[in-house]
Amino acid sequence: MNDMLNQVMLFASVLSAIVLAFLQLVKATVSVPKNLIPIIGLVIGLLAGYLGYIFTDLETVPRLWAGAFAGLSSTGIFELVKNNPGHTK
Repeated sequence: MNDMLNQVMLFASVLSAIVLAFLQLVKATVSVPKNLIPIIGLVIGLLAGYLGYIFTDLETVPRLWAGAFAGLSSTGIFELVKNNPGHTK
């Protein structure tokens, strides 16, 4: 069980960068209300997790969990970097 959780978190870490890139692409091409961005990130993460069967031997449900974690965390990671006082624009 512990090994599967480690695999899910590792897969979510890899997916976060991919989801973040797609989320930024969506934000740059389509006008989206700010309150929908986490939901869009979640959907992109779920799709990426589901389609990630090529890269991992995880079953479907753990891949979806990893995708959900990646989708929600990618939104938080972007906001953290964007709102960091030490970040220069």
